[in-house]
Amino acid sequence: MNLTTILLQAQAGAGDAGGMGSLGSLLMIVLIFVVFYFFMIRPQSKRQKEIKKFQDSLQNGKNVVTSGGIYGKIKEVKENTVIIEVADGVRIKVNKNMVFDSPEDAAQQTAAK
Repeated sequence: MNLTTILLQAQAGAGDAGGMGSLGSLLMIVLIFVVFYFFMIRPQSKRQKEIKKFQDSLQNGKNVVTSGGIYGKIKEVKENTVIIEVADGVRIKVNKNMVFDSPEDAAQQTAAK
């Protein structure tokens, strides 16, 4: 047998399945979407909710880490900004959305893994 004969037989065998080919394709697409949802979309949205909850609970005196990796202590919380003291007398104004974690929480998460 040559390659052409094998390919023709495979096509003929696939044609015998009738409507199962399209149903199988549809099920495969649904399965891929479910996998993407549970392994990518759901954990990401859960993480975003945790970050938003953390940002809403910011208060004076709390140690934090910004998205740029700057460690500091919150001195003042405003509606959209936070004043962080990064060294004695050195304060920076940061958008509240750029404060992601506290060093204590990061250490606990690392220890749990």
